[in-house]
Amino acid sequence: MDTRENARYLPDWLARCAANAPLRLAVQDEHTRWSFADLDREASRIARQIATLSVQAGDRVALLASNSSAYVAFVHALTRLGAILVPLNARLTQDELCWQVRDVRASLLVSDARYASTAAAIGRAMPDLPRATLAEAADDDTAIIGTMPEADVALRSLIDLDATQAIMYTSGTTGQPKGALITYGMQWWNAVGSALNLGHTPDDRWLACLPLFHIGGLSILMRSVIYGISVIVHERFDAAAVNRSIAEDGVTMISVVAVMLQRMLDAQSDNDYPPALRCVLLGGGPAPQSLLEECARRRVPVVQTYGLTESCSQAVTLAPGDALRKLGSAGRPLLPVQLRIMREGQEAQAGEPGEIYLRGPTITPGYADRPEATARAFHDGWLATGDIGYLDSEGYLYVLDRRADLIISGGENVYPAEIESVLLSHPDVAESGVRGQPDDQWGQVPVAFVHLRKGSAVTANELLAFAGQRLARYKLPRVIHLVGPLPRTSSGKLLRRALRV
Repeated sequence: MDTRENARYLPDWLARCAANAPLRLAVQDEHTRWSFADLDREASRIARQIATLSVQAGDRVALLASNSSAYVAFVHALTRLGAILVPLNARLTQDELCWQVRDVRASLLVSDARYASTAAAIGRAMPDLPRATLAEAADDDTAIIGTMPEADVALRSLIDLDATQAIMYTSGTTGQPKGALITYGMQWWNAVGSALNLGHTPDDRWLACLPLFHIGGLSILMRSVIYGISVIVHERFDAAAVNRSIAEDGVTMISVVAVMLQRMLDAQSDNDYPPALRCVLLGGGPAPQSLLEECARRRVPVVQTYGLTESCSQAVTLAPGDALRKLGSAGRPLLPVQLRIMREGQEAQAGEPGEIYLRGPTITPGYADRPEATARAFHDGWLATGDIGYLDSEGYLYVLDRRADLIISGGENVYPAEIESVLLSHPDVAESGVRGQPDDQWGQVPVAFVHLRKGSAVTANELLAFAGQRLARYKLPRVIHLVGPLPRTSSGKLLRRALRV
């Protein structure tokens, strides 16, 4: 192995944490509290147990489970076998899950107690697919990992940065989902870039309330063992529980999307967050200006970030020192990432909106078994994200919207996120969503969907008048529909294509 080949390999991250700080808290959930030494043993135990099911290096293992310490240990167990994690979105239908499991050619389906019935249904639809469970018992012939013997196999002590760590399916908001390849190198360079921007201390504790089957959750687990810091895992997002954990568990960092942060602030009333909380990483798309202003007023240490599955979560993140100076910006690219804005085949000038392109070691090499989709996504080595944004004169990124959601009305570009932000600034509006509607005269016109706060009596006409004072006429919604809670992905992103009366 020559010098360049050696540079591909690093010591197993979890094993190194267990050697350096064996008693430091690694992961905590509602029922379990493990040190790095504990997590190291659990990962090795699970690896040897699932090896008895013939799981080998390169095999693709589907995991259908809720957030937990067991989920964390299983992720690291696959690393020690060289197998590839395929985290399944638990909010998908049975048919959608079966499609993904078939598409990825999974060699094993692992579930937990909460999703046992869903896994059993998948098993009936795919009788040749081996199944196992993280639960303590099973109602059928599913293998129970905790009671299985341990195979006498050599576990990997080195991490190959070029190897695939996970295959993560995109949300499918713009077509059929595709499995993005996530390598260990992507995780490593993303963690390095994030630490250089946000800072790092051994006492950091990152609260994981995003689903671990999304890149925003999974990347927290990788940063934990790269940095040697603790992760507080919540099974699901509950604003009051999150606030309580921040106060009681010494949380210093948390990753959320805008709707989650707004619910946290509502549940916190006017109480301050403890000074130990040093970073609220806000992703999931453009944030409403009113939310950012409320955070600034209440001294909530929020920093916006922009990323996607294909960029291993963060690609661009605002530095904490710029949080107030550049309110509304996603920041500058992390050190390993290159960014440019393309407009009609040319690189855009400062202030000109265009499509966001990314390049660097944190960007996916492509999509699993989809050479055509990979070729379409990349242009001269740059990933075309499909998102619209612009750079200001200092190189700070402002994300406007998804290209697929852009409304062209009478030749003018209308960004749904801008209209949504204005509507959200009304005190009676809890959620807002905007999508385009065909129109004979203008081609398209914006239509808004608003979910009001409890007890509100504001009318659609009053909201239109409110928006009319803040938006150009061509941006005004043709109509505002007052509806219930808006459709969202499991990571909290608004599903505009699902907005309907």
